[in-house]
Amino acid sequence: MSKRKILVTSALPYANGPIHLGHLVEYIQTDIWVRFQKQRGHECFYVCADDTHGTPIMLRADKEGITPEQLIADVEKQHRADFAEFGVGFDQYHSTHSSENREFSALIYQRLRAGGHISQRSITQAYDPKKNMFLPDRFIKGECPKCGAADQYGDSCEACGATYSPTELKNAVSAISGERPIEKESEHYFFELGHFEQMLREWTTAGHLQPEVANKMAEWLENGLQQWDISRDAPYFGFEIPDAPGKYFYVWLDAPIGYMASFKHLCDRLGLNFDSFWQKDSDAELYHFIGKDIIYFHALFWPAMLTGADFRTPSAVFAHGFLTVNGEKMSKSRGTFIKARTYLDHLNPEYLRYYFAAKLGAGVDDIDLNFDDFCLRVNSDLVGKVVNIASRCAGFIHKRFAGLLSNTCAEPALFQQFVDANTAIAELYERREFGKAMREIMALADKANQYIDEKKPWVIAKEEGKDAELHDACSMGINLFRMLVVYLRPVIPALAANAESFLNIPPQAWPDVVEPLLGHQINAFTPLMTRVEPDKIAAIVEASKENLEKTPPVKPKSAKAEASAPAAGIEPIANPIEIDDFAKIDLRVARIVKAEAVEGAEKLLQLTVDLGNETRNIFAGIKSAYTPEQLEGKLTVVVANLQPRKMRFGTSEGMVLAAGPGGKDIFVLSPDQGAQPGMRIK
Repeated sequence: MSKRKILVTSALPYANGPIHLGHLVEYIQTDIWVRFQKQRGHECFYVCADDTHGTPIMLRADKEGITPEQLIADVEKQHRADFAEFGVGFDQYHSTHSSENREFSALIYQRLRAGGHISQRSITQAYDPKKNMFLPDRFIKGECPKCGAADQYGDSCEACGATYSPTELKNAVSAISGERPIEKESEHYFFELGHFEQMLREWTTAGHLQPEVANKMAEWLENGLQQWDISRDAPYFGFEIPDAPGKYFYVWLDAPIGYMASFKHLCDRLGLNFDSFWQKDSDAELYHFIGKDIIYFHALFWPAMLTGADFRTPSAVFAHGFLTVNGEKMSKSRGTFIKARTYLDHLNPEYLRYYFAAKLGAGVDDIDLNFDDFCLRVNSDLVGKVVNIASRCAGFIHKRFAGLLSNTCAEPALFQQFVDANTAIAELYERREFGKAMREIMALADKANQYIDEKKPWVIAKEEGKDAELHDACSMGINLFRMLVVYLRPVIPALAANAESFLNIPPQAWPDVVEPLLGHQINAFTPLMTRVEPDKIAAIVEASKENLEKTPPVKPKSAKAEASAPAAGIEPIANPIEIDDFAKIDLRVARIVKAEAVEGAEKLLQLTVDLGNETRNIFAGIKSAYTPEQLEGKLTVVVANLQPRKMRFGTSEGMVLAAGPGGKDIFVLSPDQGAQPGMRIK
């Protein structure tokens, strides 16, 4: 495998407030991908910075009676601390209010101007006569011209969703002073985005964007590209435009340039070659992880600016969706967010890292943080499956064998199966299909636990003359645990480091080739992770109650209640049945020989299943989680003696068993691949 040169960025958090869990979706997603690349041995750098310029920063500093510089310095300390505790491992965290960013912003602007891509003209804007400043759209409030809702912003209505210009607002006032705005002319500078239309048509369709993002770009390109206003009038906190006194770069011009500035600071610190990553013919890879709300800037303005200034364009821009909490949309304007610090005051950050990983895919779909599902998934997967393997085996190794592993690999084929899984798991990490990667890893964890359950070391330990068997079985368990740890290392680095300390091994590289630990001394086992306690969740909700008025609080009855707490959308268990009733259900292994979408049905797939001696037609509501191609050839479990049901699409002759909270998280129950169609499950 050849060594790659990779530069990775996340969108820059605005220095006007704290980091919240919605932000962390992006930084955790990026950090997992970066850690994976580094574990593979690639030269990979992860840079970011605080986005520090703009009117909101200036006004907040003024309100607090401090300078903007003081404000952004204080916020940067808070941001750095939150990121560090969540294990987000930036190689460089910088600020857009830096000498490097000033220089690159001026350089790019001057190159664009020299190329004829900057124009000037006068525009009319809303002006606050009391504060003597032009007003951004978001600092004008009034009544919506469409529905009449009061207290709406100057660009869009939160009540009816209409968009409009500030001049259309009724009874408009300045949100800063309360004065009625007046109209005033000012000369502004514009970036001629339309000059790059052909370049953008080619770039946006050349594989640099996710398919759904590329489709959105095509829509915008068809509607025509407008001039982009890149200047703002004083007073403004930012960089003054060269040769234009009193005019400042709009924050969105210098914000993405902050990626370059942060990397330049890293280069100067480590002696790296900046040009080898940013020059036009660079062989390095450049990736931006962003939220779907800022695609326009990163997929149109940014590559056009870079091209016009004679720099390279990104290898890819990866957009992700938003975070909801218990099904509720998060919104900074409404204050419905949980601060990173509030979470850190109560829970292990690696719980959230794993939960986000388990929910994230390569697309731009929103993900939901459901507290019940969060408890169940973390406790079941990390504590109940992974850590449990080590805790079940380590005690016997220490008490009976002085902490020394066996010289024998009891199940070489099983161990090799765990090693061979590295290729498929690596491919999923590379494609940012973290949720699928976690499912593959947990399937291995199930196999490891199954091995231990079959060997029953707690029984062997009580029998005479079986020390060697006990030694081999527990050592095998430890070696399987080691493989799970190496695969989870990008996601839960702190647990992985503690596990490696227990295993008495150095940090593990990606296991393309690996041998089991034989005759190896391990250290004493200490608990690597404890269960999520529902009262901790309740405390987070209580601490955020002001911001989460619509979020139903978690009300655990006891510490034991979590194990049976229903996930989102699952109704309480009711109407108990007798064992005789259950015995009537005939569960059979079936192979899905054909799967296809059902015309006119949003959720259904039509499956043809082989039950060994017959085939059946079954309609299953799993379209949101699976494509037909993913199902064909797979084994599943069906209720074979269910009365056929006539539907408007046809007759369904059974039921496929599945579980999960819904949406993309629906998991068809799959028996071991050694099972045969028609086999009865008892």
